[in-house]
Amino acid sequence: MTEKDSRGRSATQSGRQGSMSVAVLGGGSFGTVLANIAAINGHRVMLWVRREEQASRINIHHRNELYLPNFPLHKSVYASSNYADVLSDAMVVLVAVPSQYFRQVVVEAAPWLSGKIVVSTTKGIEAETFDLMSEILQEELDHARIGVLSGPNLAREIAGRELTATVIASHCKDVQNTMRDVLHSDYFRMYASDDIYGVELAGALKNIYAIASGVGAAAGVGENTTSMLLTRSLAEMSRLAVRLGANPLTFLGLAGVGDLIATCTSRLSRNFRLGYALGEGKSLEVAEKELGQVAEGANTLKQTVARARKIDVDMPIAFALYRVMYEKALVSCLFRQMGKEEEQRDVEFMLGGIRT
Repeated sequence: MTEKDSRGRSATQSGRQGSMSVAVLGGGSFGTVLANIAAINGHRVMLWVRREEQASRINIHHRNELYLPNFPLHKSVYASSNYADVLSDAMVVLVAVPSQYFRQVVVEAAPWLSGKIVVSTTKGIEAETFDLMSEILQEELDHARIGVLSGPNLAREIAGRELTATVIASHCKDVQNTMRDVLHSDYFRMYASDDIYGVELAGALKNIYAIASGVGAAAGVGENTTSMLLTRSLAEMSRLAVRLGANPLTFLGLAGVGDLIATCTSRLSRNFRLGYALGEGKSLEVAEKELGQVAEGANTLKQTVARARKIDVDMPIAFALYRVMYEKALVSCLFRQMGKEEEQRDVEFMLGGIRT
């Protein structure tokens, strides 16, 4: 039997590089659980939050009362609202802020990020530019080693130590290996990929269909319809991915199918809950207010529909959801459109033209 260390990890998992200084930018639910995992794994962890009051409460009570009030934090997680305090000594930086604030935070933090490993955990698309978060990192940072973390990662389940898998995507093997040292554990499993663009695009697009799935759940659609929604959603995601140069096979892994299943079937998913509220007849404004957190799918839907129309990619589910959310179409429009889809092929993409 493999020998275990004092934190319950096998000897092969317990920090090949020793203790590292890790910074997490963003004190939401996912950033908080990642900070906690890194601390449990024996690393020195600083958590950046925007408000000093929140930082003080985290440090006093050792829990993030705003997002995960019932989740105790490891005592070595220290929070601050000061970039210099959080980043000066960090070797690894995880960026876990909503896409609408991502570039601003990266620009503000840039003086402390040169030469470091910087990994995005944000699943979204920037408004106007259609930039994914790794592309923002490439545009704004000098000499950083960049990666993306994505997969079926519901924060509350991770907090409860439910067995979870994620993907670390990077062109740099050192980034992949270092992130395994920081986060890999018996309940948080790390798998590697070289396809940054595909992993990130899959993570962003699936949020659209989680909203659609929530609408369907509220409307009481049957299991056949739900299965059709999930598989045709994957077809739409892959269709756009191929046109944009991503590897469609990536969409068959954890970052694609895995994340699609988790977010389209769980009430822990913010995007699913947003869709459920819409399916109950609430307006988008009311639904977002009640949610109290950012559901990336709403913005991603806008950006994706605009791009798909521009490059002539047929995405009937996304187009119908857009009409429901932004043009006041009836919820029934979403499922009527699924029944009218002109595409007759089941598995339709072909390999070729893959973006690297």
